[in-house]
Amino acid sequence: MKTKIFFCIFGVLAITLFFFCFGTVQSKADSKGPMITNSFAIEKGYYGTVWKIYIEAEAPNGDMSKIVSTVDQPGWGTYYPDTIQIKPQNQNHLKGYIQWNTFSKNAAHIRDFTPITLRVSIVDKAGNESNVVVFPFQFVSRSAPKYELPSPFNKDDVRLGYVNIDLYDPFSASPEVPEPPD
Repeated sequence: MKTKIFFCIFGVLAITLFFFCFGTVQSKADSKGPMITNSFAIEKGYYGTVWKIYIEAEAPNGDMSKIVSTVDQPGWGTYYPDTIQIKPQNQNHLKGYIQWNTFSKNAAHIRDFTPITLRVSIVDKAGNESNVVVFPFQFVSRSAPKYELPSPFNKDDVRLGYVNIDLYDPFSASPEVPEPPD
């Protein structure tokens, strides 16, 4: 009797596990989200640099919705995310740059060698997020060296939108500056 109960319980667990595993694999294969396939950005520039962050992405379902950017700054923390809506003609495949004018209304100056990290991802209409691409950047008083755009960005120069994040200088913060988000 105990053997019969053991095999019944074992059988039910095995069947449940089988359907759970194959059901999960099948649903992941059917719901592919967007993917950033190529990226490029310079890593140094002076305060006020017009920073172009190049990305190429695709979505098998053609439903890319927005580009999400966040910035981390030592001494300040992580800024609130910024989003750029993706135009309908680019929802299946996009290639171009997002532009960030690094001059900020909240900081008269950002000190030399201040590093920041920009994280970029793409979200589709269902809320699936792509891989996150990380772009380090450091403010320097001298201009960045000249560069040539790598392939595939060297053919077209299409602006996808603007990053609207205003940096703070954590060393000269005034009392009216809000606390950084947690």
